[in-house]
Amino acid sequence: MEETNDPKLRSWIEVSPDSDFPMQNLPYGVFRRPGGLPAVGVAVGDWVVDLARLHEARIFADLPQVGNENCFARAQLNDFMALGKRAWEAARTRVSELLRSNNSTLRNNEALRRKAMVRRADVEMMLPAACGDYIDFYSSRHHASNVGIMFRGPASALQPNWVHLPVAYHGCTSSLGVSGRDVRRPNGQLPPAAAGGLPGFGPTCELDFELEVGFFVGTGNDDGRPISTAEAADAIFGFVLVNDWSARDIQRWEYQPLGPFLGKSFATSISPWVVPLAALEPFRVPGPVQDPPVLPYLRYRGDWAFDLNLEAWLTPQGTGDAVRICRSNLRLLYWNALQQLAHATVNGARRRPGDLLASGTVSGPTRDSMGCMLEITRNGADPLELPGGIRRAFLQDGDSITLRGWCQGPGYRVGFGECTARVLPAA
Repeated sequence: MEETNDPKLRSWIEVSPDSDFPMQNLPYGVFRRPGGLPAVGVAVGDWVVDLARLHEARIFADLPQVGNENCFARAQLNDFMALGKRAWEAARTRVSELLRSNNSTLRNNEALRRKAMVRRADVEMMLPAACGDYIDFYSSRHHASNVGIMFRGPASALQPNWVHLPVAYHGCTSSLGVSGRDVRRPNGQLPPAAAGGLPGFGPTCELDFELEVGFFVGTGNDDGRPISTAEAADAIFGFVLVNDWSARDIQRWEYQPLGPFLGKSFATSISPWVVPLAALEPFRVPGPVQDPPVLPYLRYRGDWAFDLNLEAWLTPQGTGDAVRICRSNLRLLYWNALQQLAHATVNGARRRPGDLLASGTVSGPTRDSMGCMLEITRNGADPLELPGGIRRAFLQDGDSITLRGWCQGPGYRVGFGECTARVLPAA
């Protein structure tokens, strides 16, 4: 697959050097034209290439891995994901070949080009997969330490199990929303105002975002058969940005002894374009040293952190001016994707095509690299100062959060687009 990552590749489609979607990326998404049916497409520059129309034109007819049935004429990527790595590689190579500057097959076929290409600005993006299970990890040591120090003190910042396994909880798949869908402030039980008092009820006063990256499982596993770290790379389809919205006061009251529930389940936003693992291969780097050594099933070979720049931008209600409030990097993540998938299946639990596993908040050691308001403002004690005298301890109605992520290559960037949502008042 190295040829699809060649920095020298150029397309006959004009692509700006600062575009998130150059030839070296080719992310998959599910889109809908005005009045049309959903279909699977690939983003390149400002365009979407309709893979369903290419399949109808028999562009993939000589690729037995992709199959005779049009797996791209779907409202989700699941059928394509289920075909496995050989099919993903074959389709990616074919699309790359079609778009190269020295290939005239699609460029000179005006009728097919009109059918198969549409501007990204003219389509509606949809959830890229039907997600059966959603797991949210707690894999950033900086994040876990920052939060632990806040609530338990430096001596007990990390729970005893944290350095031995990727801590996680099961999220709510029905609350997954694609970028652009508004998020409504949740109601719930609120902590008592004084020790021994009764809880209150109402809208959360501590609405928060979380800067995360998630991956979709492509091919899963059978009941009772774990996916090892050696097999995990072949089972991972691609990555998206994730904002697992949090109501910190609701969460604080409910989470003991079983963990997050209503403080998390009301909304999770993801970016619409799924960046294939193949596109991220050139950006693999060493991750943090894991000490103490992990158990054998969590050991892996090679470098499996990613030099992926991450940012969070806040647009306060009524201003229209976005302010960057966080800049982090996925290479800081203590537990990597191979370990997350291996741990999520080590008990024999099934993972299926379209399952989503998220990293948890990706934070760094400094205030400007912390990936949520809880950390940035020290649980509201040190509010964020924004231009125009605006202050934020947590998010207010009308505020918008936008996550961005990209890997920087020589003369190009492999980006994720945006994951954005606006806060609506409670019902």
